[in-house]
Amino acid sequence: MTERPATDKQGFGEDERAELERLRAETAELRSQRAGGARRRLSWRTPVSIVLIVLGCVLGPVAVLAVWAGNEVSDTGRWVATVEPLIHDPAIQNVLTDRITAEVTSQLDLTGTINSASAQLDDKGLPRLSSLVKTFGPQITSAVTGFIHSTVHRIVSGPRVAKLWVQVNTVAHQAVVKVLSGEGNGAISTQNGQIVLNLGPFVAVVKQDLIDHGFSLASNIPPISPTVALFQAKDLGKAQAGYRLIRTLKIVLPILMLALLAAGVYVARKRRRALIGAALGLAASMLVLAIGLLIARSIYLNSVPPSVLPGDAAAAAFDAMVYFIKITLRVVLAVALVVAIGAFITGPSHTAIQTRSALKSGTGWVRNFGERRGVSTGPVGEWTYAHRRGLRIGAVALFALIFVFWGHPTGLVVILLAVLLLVVLGLIELIGRPAAEPESAGQT
Repeated sequence: MTERPATDKQGFGEDERAELERLRAETAELRSQRAGGARRRLSWRTPVSIVLIVLGCVLGPVAVLAVWAGNEVSDTGRWVATVEPLIHDPAIQNVLTDRITAEVTSQLDLTGTINSASAQLDDKGLPRLSSLVKTFGPQITSAVTGFIHSTVHRIVSGPRVAKLWVQVNTVAHQAVVKVLSGEGNGAISTQNGQIVLNLGPFVAVVKQDLIDHGFSLASNIPPISPTVALFQAKDLGKAQAGYRLIRTLKIVLPILMLALLAAGVYVARKRRRALIGAALGLAASMLVLAIGLLIARSIYLNSVPPSVLPGDAAAAAFDAMVYFIKITLRVVLAVALVVAIGAFITGPSHTAIQTRSALKSGTGWVRNFGERRGVSTGPVGEWTYAHRRGLRIGAVALFALIFVFWGHPTGLVVILLAVLLLVVLGLIELIGRPAAEPESAGQT
């Protein structure tokens, strides 16, 4: 009787056991090689990806400031849109009214005029009347000053000066370029570390209005060019140098930022996760920029003496100047969040799969509900279903082009475009229906 080969408790023979151990050893070796390869890839791909994405996110706020600076200089319409709201701000109107009134009354020399009138009355043998004029001189001066002040305020807060404000700033845009390049001698220039506005054209309007209302004494006002400080700039030289550098890099910085983020995503082993991280990092950098603007506003308001510019007027001027920075950072923030959410929803995570399944089930239920009641998309639905991938790509590309060629998009525009894109994608899913399966040949 032939002896059976020895077996173990699991029923394997010695040869089978040896073969099993050999396979296990090879499997362990392959796993170790794969793990080693993963570690080798991790040793350079992941750190490089992180560094590139971090650099791109850090450049985000700088790129926003560079684009803002370049637009303020190169786009007259943007500059006018920045400063135009100032003339409608009561604080700025009060500052202009006070400065123009002070300049007009100083040129009229009301006290000297009253003393001269009193002397003339005395010379004509009217000493009592002369004494009354001299006695009530301060009251007369105050009344005339109040009349001039109310007239100036009415003019400054009226539509004529609002139109003049736009015209002056449109013409003065080239002067702004001179200020930022270290030059001056325009309607807007620098004096003693301050950015000042020439009030000459406004004084001329006030002078003519006073003459038209019978205040002939205003004809004695000579052509003058008083100024009012708009911004305090103790380090204006450094700011101008930095501004010129940012203006030079206004195109390079956004491109470099996008290139760094794209390279970081491309190098990463898990690109979808890297894309989500890059988008969220860019959104976080916009929040940092917003916080930085709040800090800069507080520092600026504390550095401006009330004698130069009242606090409410300084706040209005600062808010007007940074308005488009806030608009841009909101747009970038909204786009980054939309990209992050889109990348997550289309990903392989359990939550994303459940979300897509729920949306697909919902649209399928609506489509089946309509078909049960005789509403069917027919051949159009079959064609849409067959080309749904291309239609989705086309819809995303179309809305991306709309965003790119939108003049000056805002955060609200980005949100609306994202919502409309979701609606279009939902319609593609709703309209698309698979072709009906042909009946079996054996069925009658």
